[in-house]
Parts: sequence; structure tokens; C-alpha cells
Amino acid sequence: MNGIMSDSKKTELSPKQREELLKALKARFEKNLNRHKGLDWAKVQARLEANLEKLWSLNEMESSGGEPDVVGQDKKSGEFIFFDCSAETPKGRVSVCYDREGWLSRKEARPKTTAMDMAAAMGVELLTEEQYFELQKLGEFDLKTSSWVKTPADMRKLGGALYCDRRYGRVFVGHNGAQSYYAARAFRGWLRV
Repeated sequence: MNGIMSDSKKTELSPKQREELLKALKARFEKNLNRHKGLDWAKVQARLEANLEKLWSLNEMESSGGEPDVVGQDKKSGEFIFFDCSAETPKGRVSVCYDREGWLSRKEARPKTTAMDMAAAMGVELLTEEQYFELQKLGEFDLKTSSWVKTPADMRKLGGALYCDRRYGRVFVGHNGAQSYYAARAFRGWLRV
């Protein structure tokens, strides 16, 4: 993930990359029909092919271990909603502070980047607490790891940041200083296409 914060990063996939990603997304869609009852892959694929920049973002989610999948559709806009659905927090995004402010507050041992910076570079958003709880209704995620979630501004202003995980058959919301980072914590992203 070196260079994730680079502005010069190419945001277009080659035809072969697009084909491989669409194949992986279709296989995941068909394997996990409970995540998107009533949705049709052909319609999802047509929307993806018409939004190449979003396809690039999904590839970033995929290549960093997020295993993105469709989890719903916005009834007003028709957009499909994708969440990272990997069993554990995405491996290619671990050991990151919550945001730039938290990163800057570290006097030593700064990680390479932050969850917020990485998500922005990928073109995705961090899941909110509410979205994280919705994800957990679709399966059991983060049984051994945890994921940063979007933290309300008033809490962030006080120096804290939120993460979520599942332990003992229950979903928990925890807090840390935004400057914290752990080898077993990354973030889960979401994207509208």
C-alpha cells in the first residue's frame, strides 16, 4: 500500500483488470445472495461498467483485502451500495491512525498513513456506526479484529475515535485516541455506484 496517499496514482483500470474485478464481484454476489435479496447482478454490472471511476474504487477495496459486495440499493437514486465484507478487517489497511490530526499528534512511531486519508485516496467513506451494525446483520465480522468507524465531529474534537468489533456473540463500539493504531485494526469502507 505504499503510495496510497500519492496524488499521481492512476484511477483507471485496464480492460483486463476490469474483467478480473467484475468476475470476482459477480462470484461474491452469487455466493452471498442473502446480502442483497431481490437485486439482479446484470443491473449491478451495467451500473459498474457505466462508472469506471467507482469501479477503480472497488478495485482499491478489493486489492486491500476488503472483499466488497453489494448490500443494498438506494430506492431514490437507484445506486447500489457496496460495503467491505471481508470476515476480518481488511489486511491491507491495518496499523493506521484514525485521521491526519491524530497522526500529527504522535511524537514518535507514526504509521505510514491514516484511515481517513487512505479512504479518501481510495474514493470511499468509512462505515458509520449504524452501517457497521447493518453489516453485522448480514453475517459475523471482526471476530478477531476491529475496524475504525466514522466518528462524530463532537467526539473527534475531544480527541477520541470509534471502532467496532464483534465478541461473545455481540457487536461492540469502543473508543481510543485517534492517534492509536494496531496491527489488528483497519477500517471498512463503503461506496455508492
